[in-house]
Amino acid sequence: MTDFLWLIRVYYEDTDSGGVVYYANYLKFMERARTEMLRHKGFEQDRLREEDQLLFVVRAVEMDLLQPARFNDRLRVKTRIADSTRTSLTFAQTIYRDGEEKPLCSGRIRVACIDAQRWKPVAIPQQIIQELMA
Repeated sequence: MTDFLWLIRVYYEDTDSGGVVYYANYLKFMERARTEMLRHKGFEQDRLREEDQLLFVVRAVEMDLLQPARFNDRLRVKTRIADSTRTSLTFAQTIYRDGEEKPLCSGRIRVACIDAQRWKPVAIPQQIIQELMA
């Protein structure tokens, strides 16, 4: 699978008292990029919940903060699927300042596919796997 790229601008509300992006906001940026990746592939999460009774929920997070991003920076979030099992996907995500190659933050986020009614793991539908891996 090729990398999915998504651009975001750092707003004042994203920064802490030191003027840099607050660490938890990197997770928000990554979440938005995963959502946009799914959307780009034709999967809206609200429709998956309502029509297919499926949810993707975060199961594990590993994140390395390498360099600070600051107010008004344009960031590039690179997302790819690093691993998959029958019921989960692991995303490798890296955040860069747009136009630069040195990473600011990297993370591995594992999401589980669950039944929206029972909150139990279920197999990821083959159609979703095929589209995401294409």
